[in-house]
Amino acid sequence: MSLIVRDMCSILEAIAPKTLSESYDNVGLMVGNLEKSVSSILVALDCTLEVIEEAKDKKCNFILTHHPLLFHKPSSITSETLLGKKIIKLITNDINLYSSHTNLDAVSGGINDALTKLLGYTNCKVLQVTHAEEFINSNAGIGRIVKLEKQQTLESLLMEVKSKLKIKNLRYIGDESMPITTIAIVNGSGSDYLELCKKQGADCVITGDITYHYASDYNESKMAIIDAGHFATEWLPLVEVSKQIGVEMAKLGYKNNILISQSMSDPYKMK
Repeated sequence: MSLIVRDMCSILEAIAPKTLSESYDNVGLMVGNLEKSVSSILVALDCTLEVIEEAKDKKCNFILTHHPLLFHKPSSITSETLLGKKIIKLITNDINLYSSHTNLDAVSGGINDALTKLLGYTNCKVLQVTHAEEFINSNAGIGRIVKLEKQQTLESLLMEVKSKLKIKNLRYIGDESMPITTIAIVNGSGSDYLELCKKQGADCVITGDITYHYASDYNESKMAIIDAGHFATEWLPLVEVSKQIGVEMAKLGYKNNILISQSMSDPYKMK
């Protein structure tokens, strides 16, 4: 059975419906031809020039990313801008690009849940329930709250996060000996949800992209924050979610390969 782009979009939207995306977001087919046959699928966090080249080299004509390439409407598409170069390169090489962002964060079994499971937690509740009416009574929404069965210290939690997310360095605020009983988990950038985490009783928030002033304020408020980074809190979870995509494709009789990008890496470097 031949898989076309339209079919692939339907599969992805069945897994993570567009209605679950936040109002500011842009999800779905970014660049492509709905009637084009799909060869293999390349999964990446971002559509970088390296990822496009990798797709070309590996003969993947469908790229699935978490972060949308077209977040804001461009005023022009030329080789003078990075965005323009990417779009032109995708079209020139006949590569389709689909992005599943906040809808994949929010859906039950999506990025937030995958991150929570990777960290070793199975029982959790949604931090902020989705605004989509048809999913309000489901386990969909941004962030997760975990009640620990056994209290632990911030120090031990730090070690666990580094080990399970396979990272060497992370930033954090809070006294290493402070007791942790309730954890909030928000993949990617969690600054906008810190107050909600605090209101829901979180002793510690695991997230990324926390800026200085947030860190300073919540340090004074005695709420711990583990900033494991945007990349680390989304890349391994996305890889896990891609396995589910493969399962759903197989159920429909499609045997196309799903490849995980080898060129994808955290843009931040540390010494």
